[in-house]
Amino acid sequence: MTEATEREAKTIHRLLEFDPKAFGFKRDLENPLDCDLLVVDESSMVDVMLMQSLLKAVPDHAALLIVGDIDQLPSVGPGQVLADVIGSGAVPVVRLTEVFRQAAESKIITTAHAINAGRMPDLAQPDGEADFYFVPAVDPEQAVSRIVELVSRRIPNRFGFDPIRDIQVLCPMNRGGVGARSLNIELQAALNPAGEKKVERFGWTFAPGDKVMQIENDYDKDVYNGDIGTLEDVDLDEGEVVVDFDGRTVTFVFGELDTLVPAYAATIHKSQGSEYPAVVIPVMTQHYAMLQRNLIYTGVTRGKKLVVLVGQTQAVAIAVKNVSGRRRWSKLDKWLRDPAHRA
Repeated sequence: MTEATEREAKTIHRLLEFDPKAFGFKRDLENPLDCDLLVVDESSMVDVMLMQSLLKAVPDHAALLIVGDIDQLPSVGPGQVLADVIGSGAVPVVRLTEVFRQAAESKIITTAHAINAGRMPDLAQPDGEADFYFVPAVDPEQAVSRIVELVSRRIPNRFGFDPIRDIQVLCPMNRGGVGARSLNIELQAALNPAGEKKVERFGWTFAPGDKVMQIENDYDKDVYNGDIGTLEDVDLDEGEVVVDFDGRTVTFVFGELDTLVPAYAATIHKSQGSEYPAVVIPVMTQHYAMLQRNLIYTGVTRGKKLVVLVGQTQAVAIAVKNVSGRRRWSKLDKWLRDPAHRA
C-alpha cells in the first residue's frame, strides 16, 4: 500500500495503537483517529471484533472506504464482515473488473476466474511461454523433489527469478511431507545450506542469508505476524541475530527466535494480503482437509508474474468443487439490513 499510494500504510493494530500491557487500543470513541478518509485494504481478513474496534475509532466526520475480495479466505477470527457488509445492501458497493496486476490475457487470471467460478482450470501444458503451469506429481516424495528442482533451478534458469527473493512456495497446510515445515527444511538445504556461522533454536537452523518470517506481533520491535525478512548476521558471541525487514534491521536475541521461522515455504493463510513475483503451490490429496476453492484461489492470486501448481489433477478438482470453507453464520448481515440497528 505504501508503494502504491506513496503514503504511509499501517496495520489496523498499529493504527489503533495497540497497548500490549492493557491489551486494548488507545484509539477509540474517546480518542478517535485524526483523519478525513480511512482506506482499509484486504478487509476480508478483518474479523468482527477488530472491525468493531476500528469503527469505534473512526471520527464522525470521516469517510470510510473498505476494499477487499470476498472470494478469498475469510478472517481467522469469527465472522465474515466484508461479505456481510456487501450482502446487506446497506452501503454503496463498487466492483472492480479491470485487471491491473497482470495482463488481461494472463493465464493466471483465467485460471483464477475458472477456480472462482467452480470450473476446473486448464492444466494442459501451454504452447510456448506462459505465466501459469501445472507440474504433475504422483506422490508427496515426487512433489517435494520437483518443488525443490523448480525453485532452485528450473524457474531461475528459465525466467530469471531469484530463488530466495522472488519465488515463494505456498502450501495449503503446515504439516505433512509437502507441508510448509517439511518444505522449508528441504528448500533451506538446497538454497542456503548453513555454514559454521549458524544457530539452532526451537527446531530450526538459522544462518546468514536465510529467508525468515515473523509469526507473532512484536510492537516493541515494530515487526508483525507475516512480515518476511532476510537474516543478515548471526553473532555467536553476543547471542543474537540481525534480520533485515525491507531495509530496516531488527535484532533478536537467541531466546526470541521462537517468533521467527524459515520462510522459503509458508501457508497460503499467512500469504493473504501479500504478492510475489513467482508462486509455487503444492496441491496433493493428502491436503484433503484444507482443499477448498477459496484457499486455492487465494494462493493463485498471490502470484504477479508466474504461478506453478505441483501435484495431482484430482486434488485440484477436489479444491475447486469444495466451497465448505465459505459457510459462516453471522447476524451482521441481518442487523445491517435493519434500520433500527443501523441507527
